[in-house]
Amino acid sequence: MQNTAETGPDAPIDMTPLLDDPYGAYAALRDAGPVHRISGTDGNPAWLVTRYDDVRRALADPRLSLDKRHAAPTGYRGFALPPALDANLLNMDPPDHTRVRRLVVKAFTPGRVEALRAPVRRTADALLDAMAERGRADLIADYAEPLPIAVICDLLGIPERDRRDFRAWSDALLSPDPSRPELMKEAIGAMLEFYTGLIAAKRAEPGEDLLSDLTAVRAEEAPGEEGDRLTEDELTSLAFLILFAGYETAVHLIGNGVLTLFDHPERLAQLQRDPAELPTAVEEFLRFDTPYPLAIRRFPKEDIEIGGVRIAAGESVLLSIASANRDPARFPEADAFDPGRDLSGQLAMGHGIHHCLGAALARMEVVTALDALLGRFPGLRLAVPRGDLRYRRSLRVRGLISLPVTW
Repeated sequence: MQNTAETGPDAPIDMTPLLDDPYGAYAALRDAGPVHRISGTDGNPAWLVTRYDDVRRALADPRLSLDKRHAAPTGYRGFALPPALDANLLNMDPPDHTRVRRLVVKAFTPGRVEALRAPVRRTADALLDAMAERGRADLIADYAEPLPIAVICDLLGIPERDRRDFRAWSDALLSPDPSRPELMKEAIGAMLEFYTGLIAAKRAEPGEDLLSDLTAVRAEEAPGEEGDRLTEDELTSLAFLILFAGYETAVHLIGNGVLTLFDHPERLAQLQRDPAELPTAVEEFLRFDTPYPLAIRRFPKEDIEIGGVRIAAGESVLLSIASANRDPARFPEADAFDPGRDLSGQLAMGHGIHHCLGAALARMEVVTALDALLGRFPGLRLAVPRGDLRYRRSLRVRGLISLPVTW
């Protein structure tokens, strides 16, 4: 890949290498320059920031807005979500972001997260019981997917009978089939109907769950009034975001982490001997092969400069978490998996006011899942040749389609 930061918007970099060999491609881009003109995730030109220091600064730069109203009229398009799903934290700046985050952060206090540890372990053990009867499994479909769905649904108070095919919805949005564009529209419609009905049910019969708590602070927009309230669209969007983001993060962190251990059998054996080291290993999984290679797109509210490159107001800026976390200027021998390294400052969960709200829950969930898995199956190993594994063809998400294992 060549550095095209100076070639202008008419010559964006082809992003195909980032699908085929993302870490090799990011290394080439870092070496060539800090900022590059690319074809973004929506097909329109965008600026890609690749080096650690620039990415970290930009994540906390208030001049870079998440609000799509700051996008240039001829630029970013992205998902065409209805307002009831779009009014979420990933599209907000202060003061709305501050108000909404203050309400939902209560769901992820250390006490509430710790209270979920035992239910997570029970769910993990039940899934492993079912796997044990067969002697082999697809670790994604049989374990990494159903576990976080159960956890997030329990958190939101979604009854078993009302749990839908969240995987199909997720695939339609994050890895759309270009030959079947109707699938995304159908998924969006199904999600909106589901969340609207779920919130109505919680309002009629509140329970001891997060969604009931959030419903209690919902209020219709009242001009001139202040206080901690959520509009109906914000409430629906929050439920959507918590389920969607919480599910995807855990699925791919489990899958990517287990595959990393298969590639490093000495580390796998060490964790089986001493599972107390799992929290540190999970932190290195986040750095080494993060589920979300790119931070949510941002739009400069004014002309700015990043890495010596001028970026005009309203243009799309993509901050590469995956590239920053493999930058040898911050993490020596960055392409090596090493849980013993200094992991302070890894950016997989973000930085600044948009740091992932559910980071503590995701870490607890994955540590618990891996502890249960490695303890149950000490002979766990890959059941197919390494070269047969395939990743989802997505710039937004880094995750395996399947992970066949045996023991």
